[in-house]
Amino acid sequence: MADFRSIADRIADDIATGRLRPGQRLPPQRWFARRHRIAPSTAGRVYGELVRRGLVVGEVGRGTFVRAAPPTAQGRALVESATAAPVNLELNYPSPPGQSELLAPGLAPLLRPDVLTEALRPGAADGTPAAREAAARLLAVPGWRPEPDRFLFTGNARQAIAAALASLVRPGGRVGVEELTYPLVKEIAARLGVVLVPLAGDAEGVRPDAIAAAHRAAPLSALYLQPTLHNPTSLTTGDGRRREIGLLAVGSGLPVVEDRIWSFLHPDAVPLAVHAPGLVHVVDGLSKRVAPGLAVGFLVVPEHRIREAAAAVRSGGWSAGRFAVEAAVRWTQEGVVRRLVEGKRADAARRQAILAETLDGFAVRTDPRAYYAWWELPAPWRADAFTAAAAAHGIAVTPGAAFAVDPHRTPDAVRLGLASATEGELARALRVLAGVAAGGPAANGVG
Repeated sequence: MADFRSIADRIADDIATGRLRPGQRLPPQRWFARRHRIAPSTAGRVYGELVRRGLVVGEVGRGTFVRAAPPTAQGRALVESATAAPVNLELNYPSPPGQSELLAPGLAPLLRPDVLTEALRPGAADGTPAAREAAARLLAVPGWRPEPDRFLFTGNARQAIAAALASLVRPGGRVGVEELTYPLVKEIAARLGVVLVPLAGDAEGVRPDAIAAAHRAAPLSALYLQPTLHNPTSLTTGDGRRREIGLLAVGSGLPVVEDRIWSFLHPDAVPLAVHAPGLVHVVDGLSKRVAPGLAVGFLVVPEHRIREAAAAVRSGGWSAGRFAVEAAVRWTQEGVVRRLVEGKRADAARRQAILAETLDGFAVRTDPRAYYAWWELPAPWRADAFTAAAAAHGIAVTPGAAFAVDPHRTPDAVRLGLASATEGELARALRVLAGVAAGGPAANGVG
């Protein structure tokens, strides 16, 4: 029997060598199975493996397309300098000029042999007293300062989300989420055996009545929400709506996992934790504030749940490395993180100005503080076809299906990540995309 991985390796080689070009549509799975003399189920696993590797993108029933470029190696903190390289508007890690120069001095003391010996020891789920105090200062905003003793540390914010959900929800449990949500939450839920329940929203964010209705239909175990600069729409929920959600959570005893990974760009947004302090698990981290290559995730847990959440961190193997935690403490204490945040706020504003100028007249939803935008495509464009057309021009964008919780309700929209390309690349790429959108599918050779 053919090994699906070896077949995926051959297709990956065709992509790497250019025999399969960016934007090219792969054959339907049944044709692929017939051509390779394999079972349809094996063909499905091949396509799934190519999606997992980040080499193709598509939707069931619409087609599978080669992406614009092989995925950037996970953990890179620097944006690849681009001359002929394709422009990646999927990846979204801000790295403004001077970032490395700011970070390097904080690492130097850790490289002394005596310090390094301690820094390379395994990290505890609750970090160190200095780390807890530094994290509490870092995450504090007007109206909210987390207690240092309620902090747990993970390798990144994704692991903090996984630990929170693993500690709150048993396999088969239901978690309410926005209709469009962070794609990796869908993967986390699948691995944990958790069912995601899409909740309707409006211009203020998720609707409390939608939460209540879903909870009545079959009890929810928890909510996962992004009320500050929601990914992908950039929506920030107002304080009045946050208060309503908090009251509902308290009244129903419903735990909430609040993802605040982009909140450093919107420091005036007070956490949901203010309105339901005994129920909200706050997730944050350094991958966006600093860099993904040396990240730390933060999980602020209600006092009575610290033991369960810490057990989930340990059993999942999600504890942060001691070296990364020590570096984070130094960068925080020395004001490096604060300077990086100030620089990234200014950087995001410049990129938003480029976006506003180049996509003026299109239906783009965003926030002037955000590093991403949600583009509702003009008819007759479909998201998969537009993604393929963009890839043919060497530009990678994220189709709306990646964020949709309900696979039968996939919006004809794409998310544009503004952070990782240089400003010049971003402007050129957006101009190209504007031309593609205006030209329509037929002019771009896609269906």
